[in-house]
Amino acid sequence: MEHLRIITKNHTNPAYGGALVGARTVAQRMGCTLDHRAPEMADSPEQQSALIDQAIIDRPDAIILLPAHASAINDAIARVNAANIPLVLFVSEPTAGRWVGFIGSDDTRMATTLAHTVLPRLRPDAKVAIIEGHPDSITTPQRRRGFEQALAQYTDMQLVDVVSGYYQHAPGREAALTLLWRHARLDAILTANDLMAMGALEAFVQTGRRVPMVSINGTPDAVAAVRAGSLAATASFNTHRFGCLAVEMALRHLRGERVARRIDLAPDIIDAGNAAEWDRPYEQRVCPDWDQVVASDAASQIA
Repeated sequence: MEHLRIITKNHTNPAYGGALVGARTVAQRMGCTLDHRAPEMADSPEQQSALIDQAIIDRPDAIILLPAHASAINDAIARVNAANIPLVLFVSEPTAGRWVGFIGSDDTRMATTLAHTVLPRLRPDAKVAIIEGHPDSITTPQRRRGFEQALAQYTDMQLVDVVSGYYQHAPGREAALTLLWRHARLDAILTANDLMAMGALEAFVQTGRRVPMVSINGTPDAVAAVRAGSLAATASFNTHRFGCLAVEMALRHLRGERVARRIDLAPDIIDAGNAAEWDRPYEQRVCPDWDQVVASDAASQIA
């Protein structure tokens, strides 16, 4: 029986909890064991590197990794490669190293598509702000770029501010409070993940101001907020599916199968029209069929 170790960026983001649910579901179905580690200091590349080094000592059959930084864990990845432990990545790709395959989505395209769900509803000269993620996160510049590309298509709209919510709940609340304090008029907020958006909703209650907002991840809390009308939309950056596919990719590789080197899943936009279909805990969501995913355009570069 194979043993896998999954290493994420933190214990706090419910989207990564969703990835673990998916990973454990597939591990049980395919008959392997799985354990999980994450830095105690959220998103710390130093602590994540130490966890990678401990995994090398413990010698799992494969490591599944959500990288905390584009380059700061490259040395640790090189040590995994030197130890000949198969590595599968999901969510983000670092700048160096070797891995069996990657599962994720195009963050820039996803953010652009999401922004277009709210921007056409605004007044032509709307004032828009962005709450972006952790400054060191690989996805932060990608999602900001997607939001900015969407805004550029509305020539009279203005990006009035960008603040960081560090991809966390309390900093997301503080980021929203900063925006509301700085700007007497604010027509929309584009938020880079659901956890920050949940904090921003608290800021709206605290200040008595309500601003149209979209966010990313499709977590159960965000879906419920969409159904309640407090969040305009969320994009299903579907970490639950990522977790399912990452474990299956690792096991198929270990069992001698050829696997896709890259799987890019197209996100769904969750809004008032379809939120009821998504309004369920991760434990009730269904893992995708591997063969269907590989047969689709989502998978490429079969090794």
